[in-house]
Amino acid sequence: MVMPLRLVPAPLRRRVLDSAEVPSDLGSVTTIARDDEHAPSSVGMTRDGIEAIWRATERLYATGMHPGISLVLRRHGKIVLKRAIGHARGNGPGDAGETPVPMTPDTPVCIFSASKAMAAMPVHLLSQHKELSLLDPVSHYVPEFGQNGKRDITIYQLLCHKAGIPTIPTAGLDVAELLLDREETLRLICAAAPDKPGQHHAYHALSAGFVVAALVERVAGRSFRGFFREHISGPLGLASLDFGARDPVLRKLARNYVAGFKLGGPVDIYLKRAIGTGLEHAVALSNDPRFYRALIPAGNGVCTADDCSKFFQCLLDGGELDGVRVFDPLTVRRAVAEVGKPEIDRSLLVPLRYSAGMMLGASPWGLYGPDTSKAFGHLGFANIVAWADRERDISVALLNTGKLVAGVHMPWLLALLGAISRNCPKLSEQAQDKRLATIGMQ
Repeated sequence: MVMPLRLVPAPLRRRVLDSAEVPSDLGSVTTIARDDEHAPSSVGMTRDGIEAIWRATERLYATGMHPGISLVLRRHGKIVLKRAIGHARGNGPGDAGETPVPMTPDTPVCIFSASKAMAAMPVHLLSQHKELSLLDPVSHYVPEFGQNGKRDITIYQLLCHKAGIPTIPTAGLDVAELLLDREETLRLICAAAPDKPGQHHAYHALSAGFVVAALVERVAGRSFRGFFREHISGPLGLASLDFGARDPVLRKLARNYVAGFKLGGPVDIYLKRAIGTGLEHAVALSNDPRFYRALIPAGNGVCTADDCSKFFQCLLDGGELDGVRVFDPLTVRRAVAEVGKPEIDRSLLVPLRYSAGMMLGASPWGLYGPDTSKAFGHLGFANIVAWADRERDISVALLNTGKLVAGVHMPWLLALLGAISRNCPKLSEQAQDKRLATIGMQ
């Protein structure tokens, strides 16, 4: 067993890294939902391939950067991996003396920005119902949004990070506290002047979500969370999927941890550009019960890995899950279709491909591993990865609790994504076409 964290001498590790303690026996901190896992041969995979993916997961955990990891992988709609490793709380940086609580596949986790994929779908659903058009100006439904040059910004531009409002104008206020005051946050966003809307991509880390929620509520005439439960998570049976959390979910929720290299200055500069605050401040807020009582559509979605995988399985299957249809196939096609050409994102400073709500994969290497140009999904702060890949017919949720930008984990995270792509063979072009025709996505 490769143990990457142990390659770093202990004195050096404590000085330069925030990390969890990794036991020598990884089996002692592993939970496998064996009754839910199907035989790999039933979905065109091999037992060796499944074990290669899980060994890569163990190596990622062994870096110590993620105190808890849960992974669910579906192929052809069947679960082939449903496992967790580590602890939900009690074994992370700063947890000395606390009784560890095991991470399990049923542990709810905050998925941060991966929430954007879920938050976009109520808008697409309202478009499906002909209650709005994605080409309509946002200000038609939320008039106050039209201030200071934002009158003609469309719903489509808002969903694909081209609205020109990538950050929340804090006006000197603490951004963490501001996020808990939804009305004031929306007021500040509506009063702001945009930066060249429609001309370039600039990741809207938190701002667009507040406008999306207001838009849905104005059109649907009910709360955003209520609309999501009634029309999406409820019909699909996604009991754990919500924006924020209430008891008893809050008591089970995995804790988030500052991890990685202790590079406070550079990391905080980068994060402040994207989310308006530094790493420690953001993580502290994410463990505050007030954070989960608030509605932060772009950042405080909560779910288990299984429900997260089910959500993307629904989109992969053209809007239907277990015989229940929520979205029309055309609605899903609109939601995952690429917007423009790949370009350097002005906020994150990396090349990205977007749809109206999703981050898209790429070739020869993308967010979801090698050769994933037909994949769609989203990242979450910054190592949570949830996606579906149409060429491989897989839906994957990799949830974890270490919050870091720079750490010793990156080669092992890339190796895990590579292991998933390599061991989930692509369908033939004929099989892909047949599947798309069957679900109405051709």
